[in-house]
Amino acid sequence: MSKELQLKAFERLLIIMDELRDQCPWDKKQTLQTLRHLTIEETYELGDAILDNDLNEVKKELGDLLLHIVFYAKIGSETNDFDIADVCNEICDKLIHRHPHIYSDTVVKDEEEVKQNWEKLKLKEGKTSVLEGVPRSLPALVKASRIQDKVKGVGFDWEEPYQVWEKVQEELEELQVEVKSGDQDKIEAEFGDVLFSMINYARFLNVNPEDALERTNKKFIKRFQYLESKAGELGKPLMDMTLAEMDVFWNEAKKL
Repeated sequence: MSKELQLKAFERLLIIMDELRDQCPWDKKQTLQTLRHLTIEETYELGDAILDNDLNEVKKELGDLLLHIVFYAKIGSETNDFDIADVCNEICDKLIHRHPHIYSDTVVKDEEEVKQNWEKLKLKEGKTSVLEGVPRSLPALVKASRIQDKVKGVGFDWEEPYQVWEKVQEELEELQVEVKSGDQDKIEAEFGDVLFSMINYARFLNVNPEDALERTNKKFIKRFQYLESKAGELGKPLMDMTLAEMDVFWNEAKKL
């Protein structure tokens, strides 16, 4: 599709948004706050579609997210705080500023230098910490991953994967000490350290921990639902089955 047709499609969305905001009772009532949780939900739905590699669904979910962006901009324009042009220009200006190797004479040798320059430029823009860009409301697993990415950008990182694995083992040993002590607060603290170090190790293995865990979630759900269906065929509730009986179907599911 040509750039002209792409811009025409975006203009069509802007016009529809204006019409809905003016004429639809539901759309007229929405605020930044009422849309927030819906935006989060749409983001997760896009994530599901990506994990499923369902490109048609990805297209649909991207449309839903784009609608939200346009909706927020429309609300901002009604109070003269910002509109969609301001939103677009803001991100364009930021991208140009943070890519001096494209739009200026800065030379970089690889992706790693690009990421390091990005963090340095953010600090020059007035941020007092490289961690300011990590949203407070991120899920803990994603937040840990982003924290580690951020500090890596300024050189605070392990040198070799084996060092990180040794740290994982060290944290596991410390967890076991606290498990034996029975102090629940310390157990929780050490368990958190284990998770943090495992997420760090995943980074060195080029594994996205969120994707890896969700892959396991989906695998477990599929196998458990197979177990439920087999129990249904027998007319026997799962609660009435022994673990040995359930293991038979669980092992069948693993082979599928």
